[in-house]
Amino acid sequence: MPTMQTLRSLPPLARSCLATLAMLAAICWLGPLFTAFDPHSPDWDSLSVAPGVNGHWFGTDAIGRDVFARTLAGGRLSLTIGLLASVVALVIGVGYGAIAGLAGGRVERALVRVLDVFSALPFLLVVILLLTLFERSLGLLLLAIGGYVWIDLARVMRAESARLRDAPFVLAAHAAGATFSQRLRWHVVPNLLPLAFVYLGLILPQAILVESFLGFLGLSVDEPSASWGTLLAEGVQELDTAPWTLLFPASFLVVTLAAFQFLGDGLRDWMDVRGQVARSEPVEPAAA
Repeated sequence: MPTMQTLRSLPPLARSCLATLAMLAAICWLGPLFTAFDPHSPDWDSLSVAPGVNGHWFGTDAIGRDVFARTLAGGRLSLTIGLLASVVALVIGVGYGAIAGLAGGRVERALVRVLDVFSALPFLLVVILLLTLFERSLGLLLLAIGGYVWIDLARVMRAESARLRDAPFVLAAHAAGATFSQRLRWHVVPNLLPLAFVYLGLILPQAILVESFLGFLGLSVDEPSASWGTLLAEGVQELDTAPWTLLFPASFLVVTLAAFQFLGDGLRDWMDVRGQVARSEPVEPAAA
């Protein structure tokens, strides 16, 4: 019932998470307006100063770089990489799942077996190996992260596509002579996109977390750029002398991941029209 779905408002928790993410994104992208310090330029008169000293709201690191400016710059990079990698995963997962579900039969079984093989692989170790062996670039990083987070999405899309395969409008299009690609483009993929965008809210924090983990290992972007993962690695090294260099980037990362996770859960419940309608229908008493 798409009309009921469009009329329902978002759950309060999802609205709060969406507002939190919008505020975090605005702060990160408008960071230069909030601070006069450059994230890469050291202040040699303020080495490892505490938050609030000499105008450094979040303090500085061991070589005098402003932690507030670096946290916002790292947020811009982590959010951008996470979003782009999630779009890569969305394209791969929706395409793969739609083809597998609509094809059915031996083709579907073969593609599902391929997914099982990918799921069995220690994929994060494969990503680390790729980034170690080959020259690091933004494209390789996006493909590596997107290739890591697309598998669960493809499973969901395959199941939904298999359900749509037997829907009356798809069967009618097939009977009218529509080819496989036409049914895929005109009927299956458009009906998968709402669910796919809901799951985008679930795979995006996973992509950000993977990028932060790679940055922590030194396998993400190169200096002088720094993501939240890179800042965490630097903060661990200065934990005894300047714990704020770890505290503030970690806080931003945790809040972002939690907001995305709760937003994805809220959107998933919001899109579950059939479940809500079924739960709202009264149960008929059994006949005596």
